[in-house]
Amino acid sequence: MIVVVMGVSGSGKTEIGARLARRLGVEFIEGDDFHPPENVAKMRSGTPLQDADRWPWLERLNKELKKKQSAVLACSALKQAYRDALLKDISGSTLVHLRGSFELIESRLKARQHRYMPASLLKSQFATLEPPVGAIEVDVAAGADDCVESIARHLPG
Repeated sequence: MIVVVMGVSGSGKTEIGARLARRLGVEFIEGDDFHPPENVAKMRSGTPLQDADRWPWLERLNKELKKKQSAVLACSALKQAYRDALLKDISGSTLVHLRGSFELIESRLKARQHRYMPASLLKSQFATLEPPVGAIEVDVAAGADDCVESIARHLPG
């Protein structure tokens, strides 16, 4: 099974995704590691990515997921079209949407040091977000361990 942990920057995708992968005994994949240098430079400068920037990244992630039997992927996957590209020709996938208030996530972003994602891009992430239909929904106001437990209870099988 492929589990995609998605949400805006600062929602806890990496932390919760890595913990979930450990709990399930599967590989964890950090989607940010697959961004081309051009995307990283844009985000580092505070420039939001456009769709044209995202398609090659999503294709790389899709190819990586096709190599796996089971894995947990942390990926923003903010639009339905992105999720469709990410999961193209992959069966047995589950989407987990980490959600929280703008204020909560903004406070988390301001308190952390990310390699290239400034807090100034959060508004554009919330504006881009198309909440998924049929995903496991998790409120990130709960602690990471509680979020992982909630996800694990709702996973198929």
